[in-house]
Amino acid sequence: MGRIVYLNGEFLPEEDARVSIFDRGFLMADGVYEVTTVIDGKLIDFDGHFARLERSLGELDMTNPMTRDVWLDVHRQLVARNEVEQGMIYLQVTRGASGDRDFVFPDPASTPPTVVLFTQANPALVDSPKAKKGIRVISIEDLRWGRRDIKTVQLLYPSMGKMMAIKAGADDAWMVQDGEITEGTSNNAYIIKDGRIITRGLSTDILHGITRAAVLRFAQEAQLPVEERSFTLDEAKAADEAFVTSASTFVMPVVEIDGSPLGQGTPGPLTTRLREIYIEESRKAAL
Repeated sequence: MGRIVYLNGEFLPEEDARVSIFDRGFLMADGVYEVTTVIDGKLIDFDGHFARLERSLGELDMTNPMTRDVWLDVHRQLVARNEVEQGMIYLQVTRGASGDRDFVFPDPASTPPTVVLFTQANPALVDSPKAKKGIRVISIEDLRWGRRDIKTVQLLYPSMGKMMAIKAGADDAWMVQDGEITEGTSNNAYIIKDGRIITRGLSTDILHGITRAAVLRFAQEAQLPVEERSFTLDEAKAADEAFVTSASTFVMPVVEIDGSPLGQGTPGPLTTRLREIYIEESRKAAL
C-alpha cells in the first residue's frame, strides 16, 4: 500500500483517490495550495500557512472549507498515518467540479470545493547536501500574472523556469522584472551586502513567504540588519552572499548567478548561520 492521502473528508490509499475531470483546478487552475514542513514528526509554521491559505481563498472569493483546528487535525493524522519524520504536507483547495466546463464560477451552494492533502517524505530535509555546497541560479524574465501574492496552483511558468535552469546546468532561476529581482521559481530571494540582508518588500509582485517572515524575524532578533527593498540583477551579482527561503528548503545558499560566483563561491557565514537559527527556532515552536 502507498501513502494515505486525504480527499474530501476521507483518508484513503493514494491509489484509490479520484478527482473529477471537471474539477476547476484541472480545467482552470482555479485553486490554491500550501506546503507545510514536517521536522521530527511535527509541523513547522502551521499557523502562518493557515493564515495565508485563508487570505488566498478570500482573494479568489472562496470560503475556507475547514476550521483551523480541523486542518491541524488532518495534518497531524497524515503525519502519523504515513510515519513522516521529515518532509512536507501538500494541501490544495479548488473551486470544485460543477459537472461541466464554464468560465463562470459555479454556485458554491451546489458545488463544494475539492480538498486534497498528501505527504512527501524527505529524510534529507534538514541535513541537505545542497545546503552544504549551495545552489547555482540563472536569471530569466518574469512572465507570470500580476497576482503572485495569491498562492494559486497555476505554476506552469515557474516550472518552465526550473527547466530553463536545468538545461543551463544550474539548479534554479531568479525572475527579473524591469531589471530587478522579484523571486525564485518557488522561493523568495535575498542578497547580503556588507552584513545587510536585502530582500524585496511585500507587494502583489511576490509571494508573501511564511518562511520569509520567520527568517526575517529571526534575523532581526539576532540584530542582523534587514532592508526590505528591490534590488537589481547587477546588485545581486556583486553581493557578498545570497540565499533563498521556502518551506521545502529553509534557508538555501546561492553561490552563483548567471555563471558568476558570489564571494568565494561557497555558502557564506551569515547565510549558514541563518539556516542554523531557522532550524533551531522552528523546532522549538513546532506543533
